[in-house]
Amino acid sequence: MGVLIQILFWISTGMLIPVIILLLAAFMWALLLLGDLYGVYAARLKRSQDLERLIRDVTTTRINYITLEEYIKNSSKLGKHIYQLRDCNWHPVHGEKILADFDLLSLKEVEGATSLMRLGPMLGLMGTLIPMGPALVGLAAGDIASMALNMQVAFSTTVIGIFIGAVGFLVQLVKRRWLNSDHANLRYLYDLSQEEMTHEKNS
Repeated sequence: MGVLIQILFWISTGMLIPVIILLLAAFMWALLLLGDLYGVYAARLKRSQDLERLIRDVTTTRINYITLEEYIKNSSKLGKHIYQLRDCNWHPVHGEKILADFDLLSLKEVEGATSLMRLGPMLGLMGTLIPMGPALVGLAAGDIASMALNMQVAFSTTVIGIFIGAVGFLVQLVKRRWLNSDHANLRYLYDLSQEEMTHEKNS
């Protein structure tokens, strides 16, 4: 029994360095996600007036293809999918496929943030628990310096893990809201085009 416990202790202690490396890599990834979020926010802010004008035009009149063309030129993800819808002449089957592709792309965009949101606290918890064993051993042996060092590692990994999870949650929350808004606008333009096509056929 003592041998098995010792093996478990060695295995868990040996995982500390990989966990710390993964935590540092996840921390850098979280910083990159924050930078990307700011870049997307700046781009959306720049295009927000064009999108508002586009939605206002199609709300008050029919689809204004001049305004639509101007918005597509901004080469946003929403604009590219609008272009695909227009390029297939708003065909119902192709249109549904394009909308489904947009949803899949949206899921892919938030996968990284969702992974960080879950992975960060898990790695932080591992980084907290692993040094606790050596810290207790140091306490039992009267080695206060060793115990203090292990406790420092434990608390540091906890803080970094929580920070990573918080960044993942924030980025996922904001991006999901943006993508839901884009999907609603895309669906609105598609449904409106279908109504216009039906009206033209009946007239």
